[in-house]
Amino acid sequence: AVLVNLSRYINRKTHPFINSTTYWEDRYRTGGNSGAGSYGELAKYKSDFLNDFTVKQDVESVIEYGCGDGNQLKTIGYKNYIGFDVSDNAIKLCQGIFKDDSTKSFRLMNAYVGEKAQLTLSLDVLYHLVEDEVFEQYMERLFSSSEKFVIIYSSNYIDNNRVEGDHVRHRKFTDWIKNNKVGWNLIAVIENPLPYQGDNSTGSLADFYIYQIL
Repeated sequence: AVLVNLSRYINRKTHPFINSTTYWEDRYRTGGNSGAGSYGELAKYKSDFLNDFTVKQDVESVIEYGCGDGNQLKTIGYKNYIGFDVSDNAIKLCQGIFKDDSTKSFRLMNAYVGEKAQLTLSLDVLYHLVEDEVFEQYMERLFSSSEKFVIIYSSNYIDNNRVEGDHVRHRKFTDWIKNNKVGWNLIAVIENPLPYQGDNSTGSLADFYIYQIL
């Protein structure tokens, strides 16, 4: 435990955290990926769930905020999809992967111009929005751009200790929604069948939260 904490300390000194946007831009620029949750069994679980939901609910259009490197998206069959991300490098990766897929497009977050969809998505993103202003702006757009459903896959508890790194801050986002998004009903919470047990590659602290506009 001492060695792990020391390595984190050294990393923070040699690669100081500036803000969440810069962190992800630098991560993709230097060859990093979207994280363990977008690969392996965790990615399969999320893909299976979302494929099933969009088919059963006959979802025609989807917007995802935080599309990342596109690996998660490879096995999901959305009919019409727009992926937004803060990282220009992530957007370029996705544009390259899906260059022959006319059902998908990708843009930087600051290029948003009022697009709406039946379903908006936030997958493994909320606990990376460490700045309050960034978190609130993100949540406002996530809900205001949805015509029917919002699906969030995230942890949902308060922990400001940041022991997992400066780019992680867990929030009880359901309280924020309850206080700020009147008319949106939490219709289901789907507990993760692959809970975190010390290894990010095989388990997650996140569950699915499904909201629908009344």
